[in-house]
Amino acid sequence: MADSAPHNPIIDLADACVKCGLCLPYCPTYALDGVETESPRGRIALSRHVADGSLAPDADLRAHLDHCLGCMACQRVCPVPVHYGELLTAYRAALPPARPRPRRLLRLLTRPGLLRFGVGAARATGARRWLSPLARLLPQGSVLRAAISLLPAFPEPSRASPTPIKAPSTTHGRVALFGGCIQGALERDAQDAAARLLFAAGYEVVRIDGLCCGALGAHTGDAADAAGKKQRVSAAFAAGKVDALLTATPGCLGTLREDLPGAQVQDAMAFLDLHGDGLQFRPLARKALLHLPCTQVNVARADGAVRRLLARIPGLELDTLPTQGMCCGAAGSHMLEFPERAAALRDRLLGHLPDPAPDLLLTANIGCRLHLGVGLHERGAPMRIQHPLVLLAQQLAP
Repeated sequence: MADSAPHNPIIDLADACVKCGLCLPYCPTYALDGVETESPRGRIALSRHVADGSLAPDADLRAHLDHCLGCMACQRVCPVPVHYGELLTAYRAALPPARPRPRRLLRLLTRPGLLRFGVGAARATGARRWLSPLARLLPQGSVLRAAISLLPAFPEPSRASPTPIKAPSTTHGRVALFGGCIQGALERDAQDAAARLLFAAGYEVVRIDGLCCGALGAHTGDAADAAGKKQRVSAAFAAGKVDALLTATPGCLGTLREDLPGAQVQDAMAFLDLHGDGLQFRPLARKALLHLPCTQVNVARADGAVRRLLARIPGLELDTLPTQGMCCGAAGSHMLEFPERAAALRDRLLGHLPDPAPDLLLTANIGCRLHLGVGLHERGAPMRIQHPLVLLAQQLAP
């Protein structure tokens, strides 16, 4: 008698893995723990055995899946390639987490309006000064303690008046700029910088604000929440009648591409690298250190574009942290849900800081900016953190 049980797509995704192990040197959690179950190959094997029923999905097994950062370094180097990101999302949606997730906090982070209100209240009350010491009274590993610890790393809004620029003589097209949730609340200056650079390059810019791409829901197994956000993003993109959708944070890029199959979805810096030949920049005699987020290297594949754009600033001496593609530990909600593991990954990355370190660190992902900012604060390092687009816009020639 034929087996009438429905086929599990996770099995097909897992069976694509040939178990070659080429991914192991690129996996940050395997480097941290040194065990197979904390590697991509091990996680794929676990998901396969759970899918065919030969392993029970207990809390210990699920914890190995929850520890994955979703950095996609393994998928970038996989010779097959295995669609590891798709497998991870499907597996997390199919099984409950190893421990209860802070759903209310995670959903708050994806509501830009409420988040902006909370950030404004924290700034107005000076919460970083009086609330951070109180967080030490909370237990180690507490999600609330981890969230409060980010306050000292909150960027201050820019008060500088931008240099006026001339309107371009011709318009090359119309693009949408995706604001996102956390970056939309904490790095509005990066959004404004992207719009300014795109305008100078000859593009009409439509802003899509107040929406979350759904990445946080998808990565934490909340498929219903991710699907609802996908519908809103798709509707906003269609209403904009634009040639392309751009994002200033690479953390949204992979999910936006999934939300809008067939549309041109690009990292803003990759787009400017291709279409901003006419941009000119004023000299800046400074040293800067570039951090390349894992999503910018492994998903956006825009690390070369970032370097080329920054190299167009005369006099800027730029070094790169030698850890490109390796996750800093922020990984969306990972720094909140697994703060001790996230701190260990961050310390490995900050161990590569040059001595003496320059006073400016550039990174394009708001999660990395916050997570690294906490580490620098704890070390007493005086480095200022800035989005590369903000620096480019500041140096834009009139």
